[in-house]
Amino acid sequence: MNSFIAMNRFQVVSGYEKEFEAIWKNRNTYLGKVPGFQQFNLLKGPKLEGFTLYASHTQWDSESHFEGWTKSEAFRKAHEGAGSRGHLYMGHPHFEGFEVVKGTRVTST
Repeated sequence: MNSFIAMNRFQVVSGYEKEFEAIWKNRNTYLGKVPGFQQFNLLKGPKLEGFTLYASHTQWDSESHFEGWTKSEAFRKAHEGAGSRGHLYMGHPHFEGFEVVKGTRVTST
C-alpha cells in the first residue's frame, strides 16, 4: 500500500472551536475531483492550556499527488479567506507529511 498522509495541526484558541469546525464543515474543499485524493478527516484532539488541538488529515496515492494538489487552482479556491481567520489560531498551522510504510484496511465479508 503506497500512499502519503498530509496533516496540518492547528491550535484553536479556546472558545473558538465551534467557529473553526463550522468553517471546515461548510467549506467546499474541491478534493473530490483532485487526482490521487483518497480521504479527508478533520480530527479534534485534547483541550490544552488556552487552546484545543485539531488536525486536518488527507490521504493521497503518493506525495507527488499531494504536491500537485498544493499547486492547483482547486487548492487556491479551497483556501480563499484563510488569512482573515488569524483570531482562531495560536500561531500558524504545523504541517507534517508521512509516507505510509504499512497500512491495514478492514473489509466486509
